Amino acid sequence: MLENLRGELRRKADKEQARNLQRFFKTGKGEYGEGDVFLGISVPETREIAEKYELTLEQIQKLLDSEIHEERFAGLLILMKKYKKAGREKNENKKKEIFEFYLKNAEKERINNWDLVDLSCYKIIGDFLINNNREILYGLLNGNLWEKRIAVVSCFAFIKNNDFRDILKIAEFFVENNESHDLIHKSVGWMLREVGKKDEKILRDFLGVHHKNMPRTMLRYAIEKLDDDLREKFLET
Repeated sequence: MLENLRGELRRKADKEQARNLQRFFKTGKGEYGEGDVFLGISVPETREIAEKYELTLEQIQKLLDSEIHEERFAGLLILMKKYKKAGREKNENKKKEIFEFYLKNAEKERINNWDLVDLSCYKIIGDFLINNNREILYGLLNGNLWEKRIAVVSCFAFIKNNDFRDILKIAEFFVENNESHDLIHKSVGWMLREVGKKDEKILRDFLGVHHKNMPRTMLRYAIEKLDDDLREKFLET
């Protein structure tokens, strides 16, 4: 099954598209995606292929250990499907096993580009933590780049349930600790924007305290959906 999946992916490879994706995902020396290898397959094509397969965690691990981006992407799609099935079956032990498997791979930097993180973390890490102790999320804040982004974007699951406590604490942490990476600025700003869609007053209150110290990119992402006057106010003061 695993080799069949890999074979299907390779048959869809496009060298020109691969070159474009390697530039887009910053795979050059010293960039955040350094060394990542692309086949040049579109996301819909990868989804269509992954949907056909049911793999064990051991087989998914082989995909996540691959240097090929689309193989890791497909592995995460299949892992998400396994997690969703465990949820339907109310199998908390299986959900926990998948949750821990995901965290292990995050620590090993196998979930190691922003699209892989954003695709999957809130549907596994965030979903699992809705009804479990969230302290582990705060441990990720001092981890590698991708663990930090996982901590942020996992909060999307809470935000969807009108629970904003954790993202506000995490955003405050990164502002107060002068987080320097643009990918964290963007993800925090994005999540704050999602808070604002749910409750604009909570976003405005947070910005009222922190906007002067927020990185410009984070602020711009956070205020994107506010009206023009409010955006100007936060940008000017």
